[in-house]
Amino acid sequence: MARDYAARCPVYPVRNAWLVAVAVLLAAQEIGAPKVQVAEELEAYPTESVELSCQFNDGGGLTKLTQVSWIWEPSDGHRDNIAVYHPVYGQSFPNVAFKDRVVFLHNSLENPSIRISNLRMSDAGRYTCEYATYPTGNEQGTTTLIMLSKPKNSANGVTVQAGTKSVVVARCEAADAKPAATIEWLAPVGGNHSTSTTSGPDGTVTVRSEYRLVPTPADNGREVICRVNQKTQKQPWVYPIKLSVEYLPSVSIEGYDHNWYVGRSDATLVCLANANPEPTTITWTAASGPLPETVVVEGNKLTVRKVDDAVNTTFICEVKNRLGSSRHQITTVVIAEQNTGRTCRE
Repeated sequence: MARDYAARCPVYPVRNAWLVAVAVLLAAQEIGAPKVQVAEELEAYPTESVELSCQFNDGGGLTKLTQVSWIWEPSDGHRDNIAVYHPVYGQSFPNVAFKDRVVFLHNSLENPSIRISNLRMSDAGRYTCEYATYPTGNEQGTTTLIMLSKPKNSANGVTVQAGTKSVVVARCEAADAKPAATIEWLAPVGGNHSTSTTSGPDGTVTVRSEYRLVPTPADNGREVICRVNQKTQKQPWVYPIKLSVEYLPSVSIEGYDHNWYVGRSDATLVCLANANPEPTTITWTAASGPLPETVVVEGNKLTVRKVDDAVNTTFICEVKNRLGSSRHQITTVVIAEQNTGRTCRE
């Protein structure tokens, strides 16, 4: 009899083992898969809107959904309901901070996705879509909302005086950014910089950087560049700054050719000055006393109409600006006859 049964109902162990393995695998996948499906992370900007998706996935169809809630957990850890949906009692939005800013996109327990409008920096945090179900109890999924803020960038130079101490000559700021910006300096003038950060109550960060050097007259007009890098910028923000260094006049006299002979006409000296701020006055004097009668002064130019022994003296040019004055002098020697050979020049 056993032989007859075996002949009528043969057993295929390999095929049966494969079916069992598939069944176990499907069951394991169903058990391991989250029932509440949400996005892990979203990024958004203030004043914009964001949609938080949520769907309940019950492959066996055995779970009874009772109610769904959206729970907001900001960075301080305080949890609060912001939206509740019940198939009988309808919708509720208990958090005043989200009043008129949050809506359900679908009137459905299976898909209770929401939209939050007019976003604020303070809306950042964890948003949990939580179901009350039977018979398994609560099921949930969490989305982290990251609020981003573009930096308000600015930079400026600081007018300084030439000296021997290191001072701030330029500043750069990236204000109210999230995440924090980084500031770099591109400068060929050999200074250094310091950076500080300040956190705002809404999670933004303001970064300030100061560029310092020991300023010299040669640094006036040179350029340093502030570069701000931050995630929300498509490319770095770059701002060139021209340095403003003030200094006393640097004075020199040109024009004397060592050939001031008696009777020569229109011998000229020119007083040159380099200063910041610009010179306010240029004054010619003579070491021997008042300027000779044959001398005419026009601005920075001194002209001897007719050379004689009276201009055998030292001429002094004094230049003043707002910071003070500097002077330069030259001694002119009157010779009896014109030097027709090669002249010597200072």
